Amino acid sequence: MEIHAQRAGVDGAHGPLLRPTSLVVKPGELTLVAGEPGSGHTALGLALSGRMKLSTGTVSPDAWTLRRRVVLVDAPGVTEPEEALSLAAVVGEELAMNGMPSGKKAVHDWLVEHAADEHAAKRFEQVPAGTRCAVLLELAAARPGVTALVLDSPDRYHPDPHEWFDLAHTHVTPERAVVVLCSNSSARILGLPHARLGEDDDTKMEITA
Repeated sequence: MEIHAQRAGVDGAHGPLLRPTSLVVKPGELTLVAGEPGSGHTALGLALSGRMKLSTGTVSPDAWTLRRRVVLVDAPGVTEPEEALSLAAVVGEELAMNGMPSGKKAVHDWLVEHAADEHAAKRFEQVPAGTRCAVLLELAAARPGVTALVLDSPDRYHPDPHEWFDLAHTHVTPERAVVVLCSNSSARILGLPHARLGEDDDTKMEITA
């Protein structure tokens, strides 16, 4: 499923939450979208996942389809897990949401399989950045029918852009797209083609699997 954002913008009570932004998200590709803090990362993520009404422009397919097919991962204040929950509790909730066994043994087995069991009892805020990012991406990718993941601002807690980029890239498949919303500084460190928040140019190069 391709996602097309054409001059997608969102106005807030005190100014724009997202200035008109255009991009195309294609299956089998990882798309970086960069911007300064406060330039609309989460607003774009909500728009791409069909969860925010636009003030200008369009996002296609329709919102109903996007809500079923796109997962917004770890968005600050929206889909990020409660910091006080244990990692095991977070995994249990996500497994249940995915329609999978979510009892104590199922959670333990899942954490062992994904080499995260040593952190099971830690508060989520204390889970190492790489484990946090890997676990949330893995759980999001397992949701039935999902064909796109939008990872929101992993650089707010993850100090190494190359690590979160590699983790995100592992979830690109011929049928699945991944979008990462990041800072301008992370995009510069990675040195890869990227779209920009607030720019109406969807002709940028993509990063293929």
